[in-house]
Amino acid sequence: MAQDYYQTLGVSKNASADEIKTAYRRLAKQYHPDVSREKDAEEKFKEVSVAYQILSDPKKKQTYDQYGSAAFEPGAGFPSGSGGGRWQNYEGGDFGFGGFKDPFEIFEQFFGSNASFGRSPGQSRKRGGRDLIMDLAIDFMSAIKGGEKEISYQRKAVCPHCQGTGAQRGEAQKTCPQCKGQGQVQQVSRTIFGQFATVGVCPTCLGIGKIIEKKCQQCKGAGRVNASEKMTIKIPAGVDNGMQMRFAAKGESGERGGTSGDLYLHFKVLPHAKFVRQGNDIYLDQPISFSQAALGDIVSVETVDGTVDLKIPESTQSHTIFRLKGKGVPKVHSGGRGDQFVKVIVKTPERLNRRQKELLEELKRNGE
Repeated sequence: MAQDYYQTLGVSKNASADEIKTAYRRLAKQYHPDVSREKDAEEKFKEVSVAYQILSDPKKKQTYDQYGSAAFEPGAGFPSGSGGGRWQNYEGGDFGFGGFKDPFEIFEQFFGSNASFGRSPGQSRKRGGRDLIMDLAIDFMSAIKGGEKEISYQRKAVCPHCQGTGAQRGEAQKTCPQCKGQGQVQQVSRTIFGQFATVGVCPTCLGIGKIIEKKCQQCKGAGRVNASEKMTIKIPAGVDNGMQMRFAAKGESGERGGTSGDLYLHFKVLPHAKFVRQGNDIYLDQPISFSQAALGDIVSVETVDGTVDLKIPESTQSHTIFRLKGKGVPKVHSGGRGDQFVKVIVKTPERLNRRQKELLEELKRNGE
């Protein structure tokens, strides 16, 4: 499959050598499999390395610009220009371009031999565990007041029987004879432009660097098992939809001693029957009678802290909004609280007795 090496590094076809080098530095650190938790991090790391080795070498870059990535694939052939035939595979020695280096060697040339994030010859590579994302629904008042809540979730955890080694308890692991503990092997391919070496996962140890002769019966050699976890979390007062909390190292356990991922909780606040929240403010519709609106009154209004008295001035119109300062939502990050806004809704009587009708008729005659 054709590869766009410029796109792999995120540079233009006119990029300078320094721009290519800078792009490689950034992407190599991002996708290094010892620190990245992405599933395809190692594959991306290799792609970035191959792209850099081709585009940083003037001869390889010239060949790539002319023929594309197919020039570096085994069995590559190109039109001869004399009748549309195909060149046969070049079976000679190196055609002057040299082979590809181990991606980790390239990385260490840039960042130093101690920058391999714990990877060393003879040591199986550690892989970080995946982050977990969990939606957590909470009721309206719990979001306002905060509190504690027990949550349950599933994750990959270190096997308690073998402590993550994948081997039967008491059984030693042996260094893989094929890759000598590196977890990777080099494969040499011949193309019309010479021999090229690519690095892949060792098929014998599957990248571990160690051979497990007697696998752990509980985890079947994986070093991790499915586990159910429970934990009690503290919900801060004032959380809202879309807010998240991070719990370090509560995600999936790493492989072969790698660091654990994190757990992220995304809050979903359930609606309330009466209160409506907008940011840190709360809105409430408060019904009042026609007489209360006309003559004024003191009414009891619900808030998240309980009921308070609200003075309704005489001649209050329907949909008038009153503000209750500091009766809103606690501000998670800055302290303080929002406000509550009360919109009064004047209710028209559905049934009137004779006396009420007489009074309203009198008001009507007086133009009220």
